[in-house]
Amino acid sequence: MSETTKIEVNGVNPVPDSERYGKPSDLFPVWFSWNISIFGITLGIYVFGLGLSVWQAIAAGVIGYFLSCSFVGILAVGSVRTGLPTLVQSRFAFGYHGNKIPTFFGYVANMGWKVSLLSMATTTLADLVTKLAPAFAKADGYPTDACILVSFLVILVLTVFGAVYGHQLIIKLEKGIAWVTGLMTLAYLFFFIPQINFSALNTVETGNWGTFVGAIVLSMTMVGLGFLNYGGDYSRYLPRKTQAGGVILWTTCGIAVPVSVLLILGVMLSVGNPELLERANREPLAALTGILPFWFYVPFSIVIIVSLVSAGMTGIYSSGLALMAMGAPLKRWQSTVLNALIIAFGTFYLLFVSDSFVAPFQSFLAAISVIMGSWGAIEMVDLLRQKRLGWDVRMALPYGEGGRNYRWTALLSLAVASLIGLGTITSSDPYIAKVVSFLLTEEMEKSVFATSNMGLAVAMIVGAALYYVLTFVLKCEVAPVLHEEKR
Repeated sequence: MSETTKIEVNGVNPVPDSERYGKPSDLFPVWFSWNISIFGITLGIYVFGLGLSVWQAIAAGVIGYFLSCSFVGILAVGSVRTGLPTLVQSRFAFGYHGNKIPTFFGYVANMGWKVSLLSMATTTLADLVTKLAPAFAKADGYPTDACILVSFLVILVLTVFGAVYGHQLIIKLEKGIAWVTGLMTLAYLFFFIPQINFSALNTVETGNWGTFVGAIVLSMTMVGLGFLNYGGDYSRYLPRKTQAGGVILWTTCGIAVPVSVLLILGVMLSVGNPELLERANREPLAALTGILPFWFYVPFSIVIIVSLVSAGMTGIYSSGLALMAMGAPLKRWQSTVLNALIIAFGTFYLLFVSDSFVAPFQSFLAAISVIMGSWGAIEMVDLLRQKRLGWDVRMALPYGEGGRNYRWTALLSLAVASLIGLGTITSSDPYIAKVVSFLLTEEMEKSVFATSNMGLAVAMIVGAALYYVLTFVLKCEVAPVLHEEKR
């Protein structure tokens, strides 16, 4: 059996130096391959829909993408130094048991994203089957329930297979997927670009400054902040002394470059096309494949499916690590299978039970992003302390074994930041709306500040600043504890 097809045994333990390999540029295809999906064009449509000019929407999207993705790269450096997954390394800041709080929310956010991805992969495969075999379509042209169910099972098996076999298989597959998806997306542009009305690009009115800033925050939420909690899960296999700049650069570019290009195209396509924006809110992928001739629609749909399965594969893998980081007494492959089952139930609900998912799902992710964005900001500040303490992996252990059970400085900073963030964002979902915007007046709830989730940026700044003051100004160290018999 080759190294690629062996089931990975590393879980939340530090990856031994003897098992480290590769170079920073190897991170690029991992991130690139599952951010090259045409769903990135839809994200550009959403940013433009806030009420900006073409050039404002492009600038806001690109700034938001690169800024938030650089945070992912910074956190990935810590995992290179320790060999630990991102959500395990944050025990250094929050304590062995205290870290279970952000880990839980990171786990939930990750699982929610994968439900969305696998449901899109399933419907794309089902649509493809009905185009190739019309007998599987209902009278209205949509796939039958049986067709959707079989497509769902196929997608689930492929995703779980890659996630169980782990890091080496994922890295191997991602390199090929990155090239194929990149080339096919470039080919798609030959059909896409003629749909853009270039003469109308300068006819859209300029939006105000508040809307522009809000668009930056929205862009951060849609891409980079969603990857914060597992940015280092793949970089931890790099050699310990790998240059930090290379890790940050290739991680940032692997995520931000493809989605930025796709965002630009989505913004341009939106001009003078309000019907597209309306359909994209309901069917983000079907809104963009309708322009394709059949001979190209078939292979391109396969590329979409492969890209979404790739994203689901890496996400389930990281969810397994998150579950183990919470203390679940499972091996890595067992936690991966458990996560796959949970995601399967969620995807099944979305496909066969729920009438609507987009609005509540977006609201849910916005609320989760407040907590995880604040966590990420605190963790980035704590990397300074971790470096000063020599990246000692024993800090991820309980009190007396080299770490702490709880570090009140980080937990207090997270609590304050989360309350501010949740209190200053809004939600279109009536249930989530009950736990957010409690710091806003009725008038403020309608402001761009609230509707664009700018409270998220405020929360991140507050969390990082408060933790920095407590740790480095007031010297509230909450130092790790190692009993003599453990030395």
